[in-house]
Amino acid sequence: MSQPTLMRLTALSINAAKRAGAIIRDVMQKGNLGIVEKGKDDLQTEADRSAQRCIIASLSLAFPTIKIIGEEGGSDLDVCKDWLVTQGDEDFLNRTCPEQWLDVNDNEFVVWVDPLDGTSEYTQGFLDHVTVLIGIAVRNSAVAGIIHQPYFKNPGGELGRTIWGLKGLGTGGFIPNEPPKETFIITTTRSHSNTIVQAALEALSPTEIIKVGGAGYKVLLLLEGRAHAYVFASPGCKKWDTCAPEAVLEAQGGKLTDILGYHYSYATDVDYPNKKGVIATVKSVSHSDVITKLKNLNM
Repeated sequence: MSQPTLMRLTALSINAAKRAGAIIRDVMQKGNLGIVEKGKDDLQTEADRSAQRCIIASLSLAFPTIKIIGEEGGSDLDVCKDWLVTQGDEDFLNRTCPEQWLDVNDNEFVVWVDPLDGTSEYTQGFLDHVTVLIGIAVRNSAVAGIIHQPYFKNPGGELGRTIWGLKGLGTGGFIPNEPPKETFIITTTRSHSNTIVQAALEALSPTEIIKVGGAGYKVLLLLEGRAHAYVFASPGCKKWDTCAPEAVLEAQGGKLTDILGYHYSYATDVDYPNKKGVIATVKSVSHSDVITKLKNLNM
């Protein structure tokens, strides 16, 4: 008996993210990044473009009626056979689909793709910060996500790891950890700070601030217990930056919202920018307490 659509879509996304990660490494190894400036502090490389083509072509072939939105806009889906992923992750497919996702129609899905989250870090050599993000929304809400790290060094020396999360099922691909109880560690932007971002950090009185690139990598710090909260009290992130991280974090019991405490909608017709910033917390931190401390910020 075939698995429900959400399980098959997530399983294929896991393997598509892995293949995209290999493409990202290949582009870097060849040395010609093909950098294009899309706007102020907004770069695109050949790795972004190629990784997106791989992901969207693979998912579109298997699920032609599901809406897919990629950061790099429309993509040429005529890709080489080597880039086309046709098999889903077997380990994931052997799991049981949560009951609430058994009967989802294709028109209720939206897939949000950030083929290379942390492009600036990629061009500057901060390769640990780089992730591939595939978020799956159902009826406007982020429910499943994949965060792939192309440059994660495994114990055996192999590069790359793939983390997944599905609400109602949990997470996989890594070992979750709780952050230390006696501290309050915040992760925030490495290169997009401003007076409002700084005011938010001061309002929360953290014991330590970790500045890194990429929404995916920041949420990974929470998932692995290296930070308690991810705070970015400013516009800048977009839906493809947060859909996958939100789904994975919330599948583990955490929470990701705007600075007012509201979840973003990931419907097909929404504006792409997350205009009210991003606040994410681990399960052991009161999300509402963090939101309350930020209520006087002017965005």
